[in-house]
Amino acid sequence: MLLLQVHPGEAEAIALACDLKADTVIIDEQEGRGLAAQAGLFVTGTLGVLLRAKQGGQIPAVKPEIQALRAKTRFFLSPSLEAEVLSAAGE
Repeated sequence: MLLLQVHPGEAEAIALACDLKADTVIIDEQEGRGLAAQAGLFVTGTLGVLLRAKQGGQIPAVKPEIQALRAKTRFFLSPSLEAEVLSAAGE
C-alpha cells in the first residue's frame, strides 16, 4: 500500500520505523513526511538533522553541508527554505 503512495525507499523507511517503534524517521519528500506523520512518527528531514548537528557541536556550520549535498547529490532546496534554515542556524 505504501509503495503506491511514495517512493520505495520512503515506504521502506516508514515501514521499518513502524516495525522498530522508532521515535523519529528522516524523510525529505512531502508525501513521505505526511504519510509518516499519519503513521504516528515524528518526522525530520536532512535539514533538521544538519541543524541539530550544528546545535550539538558536531558540525561548525550548516551552509557548507548544504553545498556539499548539492554538489554530490540531486538535493534541491528552495532559496527561501535555505534562507530560513541558515537563519535558524545563525548563519
